[in-house]
Formats: sequence, C-alpha cells, structure tokens
Amino acid sequence: NKSETAEKFGDEQVFTWRRSYATPPPELSLDDPQHPTKDRRYHNVPPQDLPSSEALKQTLDRFLPYWNETILPRIQAGENVLIVAHGNSLRALIKHLDQISDDEISQLNIPTAIPLVYELDDSLKPVKNYYLGDPDAAKSAANKVAAQAKG
Repeated sequence: NKSETAEKFGDEQVFTWRRSYATPPPELSLDDPQHPTKDRRYHNVPPQDLPSSEALKQTLDRFLPYWNETILPRIQAGENVLIVAHGNSLRALIKHLDQISDDEISQLNIPTAIPLVYELDDSLKPVKNYYLGDPDAAKSAANKVAAQAKG
C-alpha cells in the first residue's frame, strides 16, 4: 500500500522510489508473497530473471527493445498502434519519445485509463500529444496519481 509505505518511510523517500529515474525501491525478499516468483503468470520464467525491484531506468532498458523491434516497424508500416501498459512502462516510453531528462521525469504523472495520443512525423519524432476527452479531467486524474503515495 503506497500510503502506508509513505507513513513508514516518509513522502520524500517514497516519491524517490516511485518517480526517480535511477533509484529503485528496496528489493523484495524471495519469501515475500509479492515477489514475482509467487505469481503463477511467471511460473515458466527462471527466478533469476525476475526482478525483485525496478527503477524507471530498468523499465526503459526492458521496454526499448520491444519498442524498437516490434512497435516501431508497425508504425513505419503505416499502422496505428495502441499501447496498453502499466504507468511506469508508459513513463519510460514518454521519457524516450519526448527526450525528458532524468531529473524532469520525476514530475511526469500519467492519468490512469485516459488514452494519450502521440502524433509522429515521418522520422517518428513526436509532433503533438494529447489526452482524449476532457483536458481538465485528465489533469485532475494525473494529480490523483501524483498524490497516491502521500502519507
């Protein structure tokens, strides 16, 4: 629970764990029920390949090969692509697309379940991005995401 964690470790520390580029939260022990080895979806993955903690940097390192090898070719082929992912994976993609600095990325909060549209030029650089629907609702939802880990 994010707010319980903030009460225990402080808002600033939890913010660093959740939003910084290179500082991961403490690793989960192998006997922790939340460790990915306990998730049946990963039963075929060797335990040493499952992370016990991950900062945005590792998320970006994990995501970029998929972006480059699978998604970009489809966009280059003229397809519209819908990416549905966890917020941190989306933050990694946005950091990459918009060339956001390691320091500035900590301030990016993505509203849950509101589609974000990116329009790319012929060289696949962003020209425009916007949330579908009411911009004020998207801003309010992003603010709620930002406040999730307050103690």
